[in-house]
Amino acid sequence: MTIMQPIKRQTLTSAVTESLRKRILSGEFADGQQLRQEALSNEYGVSRVPVREALRQLEAEGLIQIIDHKGALVSKLSFEDVLEFLEIRSQLESALLAASIPRQTEDDLALAQATLDEFEEALQSGDVRHWGELNSRFHLALYRSAERPNTLALIESLHNKTDRYTRMQILFTETMARAHEEHSRLLRLCRERRVEEAAEFIRFHILSAGRALEAYLQEQSA
Repeated sequence: MTIMQPIKRQTLTSAVTESLRKRILSGEFADGQQLRQEALSNEYGVSRVPVREALRQLEAEGLIQIIDHKGALVSKLSFEDVLEFLEIRSQLESALLAASIPRQTEDDLALAQATLDEFEEALQSGDVRHWGELNSRFHLALYRSAERPNTLALIESLHNKTDRYTRMQILFTETMARAHEEHSRLLRLCRERRVEEAAEFIRFHILSAGRALEAYLQEQSA
């Protein structure tokens, strides 16, 4: 298990929340694993109060469940849940991208390109832990110009919930080259201000990832 250093600079609750979120999304904490407040407070060198508040925030994000007499457990998702989240994502992200493209600046596109380059480097190096995070950062960089913070926050929450499955889809269906190709095409459509085509393509991009993962899991269970 990762050895954590005491947190000093950030507010304790936000720092603990961010750290626990990353550890859940990276797979360090498995589905169904219990997160004990006392152990976490000792590990982070903080009182139970920021740990308890962090767990409440992660519960609101859907990453853990707090159950009476059991405490905090890392959430388990059925594959049906994942497919539903991807369908919701495809609709929300398509609409948000269409609203964002006319407002995108060169700085917005440069940020997306830099994130895409970082994602490609992680794909090539096999840095699996960061694939989901970089995928999410790339998508969100394309949407921020829409200036719809509530929709953006909802999409970010859905990305967090499906992060592990995004990494699984890329890794086990061997679609690394395809992921980069589709992201590059999406960015090109944004640069060319082809709003309708970009909105339709991002729906295809998200849903095809779900279909690829579904086919892989069915093959493994056959």
